[in-house]
Amino acid sequence: MKLSTSLFLLGVTLLTSIPAFAEQGIPLVTVTTGAAGEQSYSLKVQVLLLMTALSLLPAALIAMTSFTRILVVFAILRQALGTAQTPSNQILLGLTLFTTLFVMTPVLEKAYHDGIAPYMEEKLDFNEAATKAIAPFREFMLNQVRESDVALFVDMAGDVEVDDIRDVPLKVLLPAFLVSELKTAFQIGFLIFIPFLIIDLVVASVLMSMGMMMLSPVLISLPFKIMLFVLIDGWALIVSTLAAGFYV
Repeated sequence: MKLSTSLFLLGVTLLTSIPAFAEQGIPLVTVTTGAAGEQSYSLKVQVLLLMTALSLLPAALIAMTSFTRILVVFAILRQALGTAQTPSNQILLGLTLFTTLFVMTPVLEKAYHDGIAPYMEEKLDFNEAATKAIAPFREFMLNQVRESDVALFVDMAGDVEVDDIRDVPLKVLLPAFLVSELKTAFQIGFLIFIPFLIIDLVVASVLMSMGMMMLSPVLISLPFKIMLFVLIDGWALIVSTLAAGFYV
């Protein structure tokens, strides 16, 4: 009884105090006009925009980095080996993440020094800092994307006219980059798949000629594929090839 009474009194106190806080008029959005006519938002809005950007960080990691190509190649490699869930999804994601960080380190450092660090030192406003921070990622995506994919999305957009590929807007560059990365990943995956497919065909032919049709060829070929992959130091070879394939 005492607990319910206390909660009731606390609720009444909070409700009666709301108008008092409202009368103080704490501003959330403050727009300041500079000498050149530019507008800058208050720190509260900038922090809100920053938190929103952090919530979109996983999507940015997939859309603007080497993450997509590396993960697709690793998934195709696991399928070609025929090891089912080995390595597990968590291991593949971890390897992909740290390989992506290795590849993207020059881009991240440039984005930090050109945009984030000056903003934290209050040398640039939020808009200028965001533009300079995104510029290295634009350069990275432009170095990887195919011109045919950019032209495809420019035609689909309809309202975009680009004379130079360097001037393409992000709304066109991002989907073009993703499609280009998927195309490159599947091309690499095709080349990786061929040696393991040949092993499967040879094992299946041998079992067929021996009349052992009830024995699964996958079960017999799996040790040979793993042995081949280990002998050529496959993980190091694939990771180094993927990392060297990006133009940073």
